[in-house]
Amino acid sequence: MSATAAIPHSRFPLFSAIVLALLAAALNIALWWGGNYPHGPDDWHGKISGFAVSFFQRYQSPFKQSYPSDEELGADLKLLHRYTDHIRTYTMQQNPQVYRLAQQQGLKVMAGAEIDKRLENNEREIELLIAKARAYPDTITRVIVGNEVLFRNDLTPEQMMAYLDRVRAAVRQPVSIAEPDYIWLKYPELAQHVDYITIHLFPFWNGVVRHNAVDAAYGAYESIVQRFPGKPVVVGEIGWPSNGDRHEYADPSTSNEAIFVRDWMNRAKAAHIEYYLLEAFDQPWKENLGEGRTGAYWGIFNADRQLKFPLTGPVVEDTAWPWKALAASLLALLPMILFARRFSRFKLVGRFFFCALIQLACGLIVWAATLPFNFYLSWVDWTMLTLLFPAQIAILAILLINGFEFTEVLWRPKWMRHAGMLKPDHPDQQPFVSIHLACYNEPPEMVIVTLDSLAALDYQNYEVLVIDNNTKDPAVWEPVQAYCEKLGKRFRFFHLAPWPGYKAGALNFGLKETAPEADVVAVIDADYEVRADWLSTLTGYFHDPKVAVVQCPQAHREFEQNTFRRMTAWEYDGFFRIGMHHRNERNAIIQHGTMTMVRRSALEGTGGWSEWTICEDAELGLRLMHAGYDLVYVDELMGKGLTPADFKAYKSQRYRWAFGAMQILKGRWHWMTQKGPLSAGQRFHFLTGWFSWFADALHLIFTLMALFWTAGMVAFPQYFSLPMQLFLIPVIGFFFAKAIFGIVLYRARVPCSWRDTLMASLASMGLSHAIARGILHGLTREKTSFVVTAKSRRLGGSNFAAFAPVREELLMALALMLCIAGMAEAFGTRYIEGTLWMIILAAQSIPYVSAVTGAWIAHRSGDKAG
Repeated sequence: MSATAAIPHSRFPLFSAIVLALLAAALNIALWWGGNYPHGPDDWHGKISGFAVSFFQRYQSPFKQSYPSDEELGADLKLLHRYTDHIRTYTMQQNPQVYRLAQQQGLKVMAGAEIDKRLENNEREIELLIAKARAYPDTITRVIVGNEVLFRNDLTPEQMMAYLDRVRAAVRQPVSIAEPDYIWLKYPELAQHVDYITIHLFPFWNGVVRHNAVDAAYGAYESIVQRFPGKPVVVGEIGWPSNGDRHEYADPSTSNEAIFVRDWMNRAKAAHIEYYLLEAFDQPWKENLGEGRTGAYWGIFNADRQLKFPLTGPVVEDTAWPWKALAASLLALLPMILFARRFSRFKLVGRFFFCALIQLACGLIVWAATLPFNFYLSWVDWTMLTLLFPAQIAILAILLINGFEFTEVLWRPKWMRHAGMLKPDHPDQQPFVSIHLACYNEPPEMVIVTLDSLAALDYQNYEVLVIDNNTKDPAVWEPVQAYCEKLGKRFRFFHLAPWPGYKAGALNFGLKETAPEADVVAVIDADYEVRADWLSTLTGYFHDPKVAVVQCPQAHREFEQNTFRRMTAWEYDGFFRIGMHHRNERNAIIQHGTMTMVRRSALEGTGGWSEWTICEDAELGLRLMHAGYDLVYVDELMGKGLTPADFKAYKSQRYRWAFGAMQILKGRWHWMTQKGPLSAGQRFHFLTGWFSWFADALHLIFTLMALFWTAGMVAFPQYFSLPMQLFLIPVIGFFFAKAIFGIVLYRARVPCSWRDTLMASLASMGLSHAIARGILHGLTREKTSFVVTAKSRRLGGSNFAAFAPVREELLMALALMLCIAGMAEAFGTRYIEGTLWMIILAAQSIPYVSAVTGAWIAHRSGDKAG
């Protein structure tokens, strides 16, 4: 019988569970703390030299013609006056009342006119600038004619010099034009037309790493001072963004902004440099100016007018991290305790590993749920987030499910429900077994090999029913019929034409023709050679009335010298060495339609083979569990068949399994989701066991979305922005974790070489698209055709024919490669999000490239066996 030997548990399971959970929670808090380690730049005391200011509130924008009110402007000016006595403006037509309000606050203004290619608008700006400078001579202390006009190539230096001369003649305040430092070096003649030089210093946009940024900015300032001796130099803009996209070596973050700004202000104070920090307030609308997401985050205050970082004392990246860390720990605490208590039989390292995995998942949930509030998201971003956040939860659920299998397989002391071969019964005590072999259009020589192995069984009480359904060519089925007659009365042959129900229909016919004395019905595929002791060493399990099924692994022969058959054979083997044992611990195995024995009374009593699903074997196993029976898994190779002949057959079989799984899921949904005869463990495995296949379906959907979004980013960057790290990092982590779990388990449980492990992984990944189609079709359709898995070569010999089964995968792979090339051309590696996105596109291409590679290997391998 199935062994249920006592497994040693922890002496104090609840206490040890609490300790493990607290250790994982402490590790979580330590990681949050490490990611928010306090930085200690020099304190800043006193007033800031000046702020460059755009006064738009969080949801206002010049693109929407939405401008701040007098009350909002007054509140902003009052707030700024606490930190500085000087501000800089950029346009005269927007918020013209700001000069009156600044005068009331006692602020000094460096007023700017907006100059660009619109010549008529330039005239209005200059006229207003002159008028305001004359009206507020004590408030407007400096004048700027144009901001980065030459940098944008909007006008020529000669046009700008004319504007500058005109304004200088009309006002008493000093006049300048604001440009990056290199523009002044490129057009030194500008200095003759200004009263002072205004430069913009942005080491961030130069890709300078933060710890070198202040030195780089100061060096640029000094080069201008030395080039134009005698001219006052004002730094019109300088700053560092707190969020957005990395630019080469420059990383935007709150702590980097704080360190740069505080270090710069202290350096500027010591050197008596007049400067204006860019900028006072975050401006979300600037994301649409072509600077990417970074453009919104240059403020010292956020868009809600809260100071982003203190000017004295230590600086942390996220001041709310203690609450987030605590929330993540509390969210994970109960699941960790329940797991560690329930599975106290696992080794200590395994329990801690899975507790840490639970904690990691909860930490990612908290991080993903709170990170969007660090950004100024558009409705498009929120729509994406609404769609993708549940998908991220699903990814984490799949990761935990795979992690549980990983933990149990690696760190259990022993299998609780291990079952092995039994001592053969005396012939008088042997149950009578009726072996059913259903076939359709199978090569007769292959079926005859199977019949010979059945004839050689070391067992007295059995019969063999060969049911050929719907084979049209008599030359295929008549030799099998003749061979059955040759083997004697124990072998009976039936040819059914036409006959409904596919394989299940044939097996139900066989059930009606079964000998009355039969206690057990065994089913094998037409290509299997069985061991002589198959029945004699396993039928003893049926002496236990609770046992309804005895299942042996699906195994293969004649694959060693054929590269394609070898890789697929080892791919199949993984599930029977790993997944079936994992499921067997909770009496939740997947019954397979070969090398299986079923108690006849249980089979007939629960309705026979279901003809509404193309996976009648798996559905029967679930139905028998629901009826309260035990299913025994004996991991002993009692028979071996042939692998699929080519990649088309390999794909079609997995498509059928995925489609049938969805039929079962829909047809037996209430069994799996409602408390009833099925145990919690059985419901868990049948609900979650197909999650990895759901991941393949999600992969297809997300790949199509990624292709669309990438095309948008390359062709219409003004409408499509780079996805946030929020969407990218968990996905990349999932790819790597799943790959590591699979390879480690293979090396631990499957007796194959490293090369075979990697080739099996290639074969498995190459099935992703077929599985995805099977899942999506199974969810949206009621029925599909039952395609028999071909075991002999059908494809032609041309190289082009090799890719016929993988046309869709080939197109997807080419589309993804084209997208990667487009991203590299459009974005390069300037942005970390762009690099991460290209990594994801490359990872998404792996299943499609694997399918194309697998099809080519199958083509090159031919049909040789052995």
